[in-house]
Amino acid sequence: MQNLSFINEPWYLLTVALGAVLALLFLIVRARLHAFIALSLVSLVTALVAGISVMEVVPTLMSSFGGTLASVALLVGLGAMIGKLLEVSGGAQVLADNLVNRFGRDKAPLALGVASLCFGFPIFFDAGLIVMMPIIFSVARRFNGSVLTYALPAAGAFAVMHAFVPPHPGPVAAAEFLGANISLLLMVGLVIAIPTWYLGAYLYGQYAGKRFNIPLHSLFSQDDQSTGNLKSGELPTFSSVILILLLPVCLIFMDTGLNTMIAADVIQGNSGIVHTLRLLGKTPVALLITLLVSIALFSRRYGMGKIEQWCGDSLAPICGVILVTGAGGMFGGVLRASGIGDALAGLLADTGMPIILAGFIISASLRVAQGSATVALTTTAALLTPMVAVTTGLSAVDLCCLVIAIAGGATVLSHFNDSGFWLVSRLLNMDEKTTLKTWTVMETLLGSLAFMFAWCVSQIF
Repeated sequence: MQNLSFINEPWYLLTVALGAVLALLFLIVRARLHAFIALSLVSLVTALVAGISVMEVVPTLMSSFGGTLASVALLVGLGAMIGKLLEVSGGAQVLADNLVNRFGRDKAPLALGVASLCFGFPIFFDAGLIVMMPIIFSVARRFNGSVLTYALPAAGAFAVMHAFVPPHPGPVAAAEFLGANISLLLMVGLVIAIPTWYLGAYLYGQYAGKRFNIPLHSLFSQDDQSTGNLKSGELPTFSSVILILLLPVCLIFMDTGLNTMIAADVIQGNSGIVHTLRLLGKTPVALLITLLVSIALFSRRYGMGKIEQWCGDSLAPICGVILVTGAGGMFGGVLRASGIGDALAGLLADTGMPIILAGFIISASLRVAQGSATVALTTTAALLTPMVAVTTGLSAVDLCCLVIAIAGGATVLSHFNDSGFWLVSRLLNMDEKTTLKTWTVMETLLGSLAFMFAWCVSQIF
């Protein structure tokens, strides 16, 4: 065992992480090996090389894979059913037509982005993107353009709200660690999130849509025999479509909003009523309730036979999405279990740089090393808590800007070990190389812009 003592050295662990990412790039991009196979293979080899016990390798792989599936599979499955019902019933087209008629063709991506910013206030990134996807596809289909023109502004909106604005768990947890005021963080987060989204998602989305012509995915594509022959009187009403979209938002807000109030000591968290309301607001439960309401609304017009068929049809295309997303989570779990993230944090924590810059760099390093933005954000906040305690002159605004800077670092460089990378890749029907050139670039823009805005605000106030 003495000869293997170098396994726990930071330089060795960082070398392993770099080698794993390079191996994935080669297997997926150059060797054209399926992403699920490549991620499974590299996860196994990385676990062994990084020094995880042979007896713990398979449990580590399975727990990471299963943990990701537990958070993704239900959301994607329920969201796909809701999306399919909205699509084949013409509901997505009704909403798309209203957006286009109100804002016009040139402003359609802006309208989708603004709607996603509103929906993204309480709803998590993956759930929001799944629910909005049929509307995004309907608008893209109407104008016959690259889906990136319409998808990136919406996806970027959910990303910035999830990363920078309470009541999402990442910024709330970081605020608790660092002692930032939640209400002030909400205001500072919105002030920074909106221009960050406009520059890094909306404007970049317009550029990427012109450069990369990505066709529509079949996941929410219209069935000509089911939707093409619908008459205007058979289409759902605009109000019913809005109800389906707003219902999960309102339900999820009960959970995230109550959690914020508990963290701020506004209400007691041990009440049975609070527990029940938070249960209804958990994302899988909220989507299940929304699906049941959708079935109740549409079954009157189309019958349960059609509803059952559409729900079944929606599940077949998402198997690949779920498996590849789970494998990405498995790879990230291996990197976390191996201690690579801790090695990076240890090297950067005592560099003597300004605390806001240290927060951004440590968080970005953890994000690159293990994939999870929430883990990177909360871990960095915990690491910096002692530094914040001994740093004098930090105002309430400074603490909020520090949270935003850490969240910015946790947003950049989404790649193979991020389950969100694979979710976006598969939903938008992009290969890995194109996803790196579009989604990864946009995430890096968003995180970097948020950090720069946070630094400027901290200098002004």
